[in-house]
Parts: sequence; structure tokens; C-alpha cells
Amino acid sequence: MGKNEQLVNFWLQEVEERKEGNWLVERIAAHEHEGAKVAQVKGKGTILREEHDSEEDIITYSLCATFLVHKQHGTYHEEEVHTHTAYMRNGQIVRHEQKEEAVQPHVHGLVGYESNDENFDRQFNYDRRAAVQYAERWWNDYNPAYKKFEVDCTNYISQCLHAGGAPMRGEPDRSSGWWYNGDSWSYSFTVANALRWYLSGSKQGLQGKEVADARLLRPGDVICYDFEGDGNFNHNTIVVARDPQGEPLVNAHTANSRMRNWAYRDSPAYTENVVYKFFQIGV
Repeated sequence: MGKNEQLVNFWLQEVEERKEGNWLVERIAAHEHEGAKVAQVKGKGTILREEHDSEEDIITYSLCATFLVHKQHGTYHEEEVHTHTAYMRNGQIVRHEQKEEAVQPHVHGLVGYESNDENFDRQFNYDRRAAVQYAERWWNDYNPAYKKFEVDCTNYISQCLHAGGAPMRGEPDRSSGWWYNGDSWSYSFTVANALRWYLSGSKQGLQGKEVADARLLRPGDVICYDFEGDGNFNHNTIVVARDPQGEPLVNAHTANSRMRNWAYRDSPAYTENVVYKFFQIGV
């Protein structure tokens, strides 16, 4: 048995035993809480780095898990990738660690994203299909035309919006507008809290209409997350589909996810104080 297969089987065995602390088990439990059933879990491991320390082999690897989810009369696949470190002795895993999901820290002074450009179109035709196609193409990959960030969620969402036709403006002022030019970019393009406020306040080009219920969102719309409820929004996702009950399914970067339940209740970042903002795009 190869190392990749051994690492995946380690996680799947813990799923069968329903061991606490296994994120696959926690994801299955979250679906059950929502009235769904995970009929099948598959995994694919990719070794990123191997080191040797004393008597241990230290292997850093990514685990891409695919869940076959049944909910009411519908079925869909959810996928997610996490990075782990396994410590092995004599070919056996003796312990493992999971890299925590990263969220964006608070960034001060990011205000004033509106640009007074009278020649800029106030409206644009949002191609939701193109935005979702981009979200599906790059959910677990990185477009080389853009810089990759350690906390990449907002950069990825901005790329999806631009693929849907959202026009850029405001360059070169990083605190103005919404733009990316390869060497520089606006805060609103890459910082979660900045994009949230930009969507709330923009009156030209890319803008959002806030709604009160996630079920009012359509594919191509955006959800912003303030996990601690402290006024700082630190994550963003894009809606790519709906489950059989009409709840949004989202794609995201950082902890790369596809067709994930929008509420993120099983995320380590989640708290009972979480605040969501739901934005319809292109209105």
C-alpha cells in the first residue's frame, strides 16, 4: 500500500469508527443535523512534503474528500480540501495534525471604497453562469493570472465576480473602487471586510443588494461571514447551487470547498455569535 492510500485510509477508518476530532466525521454529523444523509465518502491524498526527524517520518499532505449527500429527493457531491501533517514510525501513523482553517484578521482603515467617476457605467449585466463556471473551474486550483494569497477567499470571490462581468475601477488608489492589475490591487478585491463594505456601499459597477434570507440568493451571489460577531467580516463565499430544500451551496478558497452548506456551522471558525450578510449581485 502506498503512502497516499495509507493516509486516506487512516481518515476513512476513523469515519467508520465515528471518532471525535475527525473533520470528516464532523461534516457527516453536520449534514445529519440538517436532515441530510452522507451516503458515501471518498478521499484523495496528495503528499506535499516529506521530512525525517529522528525516528519519525513527517509527511505534510492534502486530503480532498468527496461526500455524496442525499437530501429529500435530491443528491449532490460536496468536496473539500484540508492540509494535514502525519507522523509515522515504522510505516505506521502514530499521530496527526490538521492545519486550522485560516480566516482574515481585522484590517483597520479600510473605508471610502466609492469612486466619483462620472464616466463609469452605473450598471452592468451580470453573467451568473460565467461567474459560477469560473467558481467551479478554480475551486481547488489557482488561476496564474492572479496572485495567490495565504488567505485567498476574497481574492477568489473577486475573480469569480470579474469573470461574471463586474467592471473594475478606482486604480491606483488601493482604498478606492474594486480592481486588480497584477502588481497591485484594491483592498476590496482581496480583503474580506473590505469587500463586504464595498458591496454595501457601491453605487456604480459592482454592487450588491443586501437581503435578509439566504434562500433569496441565486447562483453567483455572495455571502459574507463575521464569525466572531465583532463587526469584522473575515470570510466570503459564492453561491453555486441550491440543495433540494432551497438552501445555498457555496464554493470558497483558503479551506478550498465546493458545494458546501452556506452556514459553515461545522467550521472551526464558527461561533454562536456569527453574523452573515447576503448580497444579490448585479442589481
